[in-house]
Amino acid sequence: MDVCVIGGSRYFGRRLIEELRDTGAAVTVINRGSAPAPQGVTHLRADRDDEAALRTVLAGRSFDVVIDQVCYSPLQAAIAARVFAGRTRRYVLTSTVEVYAELGRPGGGPGAALPEQAVDPSTWPVDLTLPWTEPRFLEGHYGEGKRQAEALLTREAPFDVVTVRTAHVLGGADFTGRLAHYVERIENGLPVSVHAAPRPASFIHAPEIARFLAWAATADFAGPVNAASHGTLDARQLCEAIGRAVGTEPTLVTGTGEPVSPFSFERSYAMDTGRAARLGFRFSSVGEWLPLVLKEARA
Repeated sequence: MDVCVIGGSRYFGRRLIEELRDTGAAVTVINRGSAPAPQGVTHLRADRDDEAALRTVLAGRSFDVVIDQVCYSPLQAAIAARVFAGRTRRYVLTSTVEVYAELGRPGGGPGAALPEQAVDPSTWPVDLTLPWTEPRFLEGHYGEGKRQAEALLTREAPFDVVTVRTAHVLGGADFTGRLAHYVERIENGLPVSVHAAPRPASFIHAPEIARFLAWAATADFAGPVNAASHGTLDARQLCEAIGRAVGTEPTLVTGTGEPVSPFSFERSYAMDTGRAARLGFRFSSVGEWLPLVLKEARA
């Protein structure tokens, strides 16, 4: 199998590349060259926003599947739809649970799990005139950018499209600093700001999302699919788990005027993974890997 991965130079993206390589796939990585690709893969250097550069490095190349790790806007999705037309039969977009942000809690109850149909990419509006090339706008509209990227690819791409909506990823090598925020503050006896009643969220272990993306690349289905480990955590439960790991009682504060901590949410981000299960993928449980992640984060 020939696989092209766009991005994926760090964190679970690098694990994904190694997972594919180690299972015998011929892997090609496209990125700007800011980090070296793992051994045993083909490395093409291009900015994914530069359509002409992409066409140049891809000249004469085709793939069984493309996995796009760094598509954040419908503009980027539109470029991909054009560039990879005739070059692949399958396209896997790494999306996010954030596509469900600001949509309430489908299912009635405050802890109801979010199903894929809560956001239908075949009907979601796309606006290519928004300032998607401005970094501050893109950062402030992360969920909407992913929603519209899903929608554009689903409606316009001339190949099968899978959109993997990944839960919040936890791993000891998390470069975002979100988990480190909790570990460092609790370990040092500093207060952690949370909502008065934080809502539950789904999480997934970094190696598991890499395995899921590799599996999705070879599976035979299309459309959105949720990816999350079984079980949820709210911010208070996460802090309690970290407190047990470091041997310190966490100090939680509310209403201080300070921004709440990264995984404290007013809305539920619990995800329904029934579709993935029906398709044949079995997720682990959060409790199986969280102690290891916390140990790695402290190290």
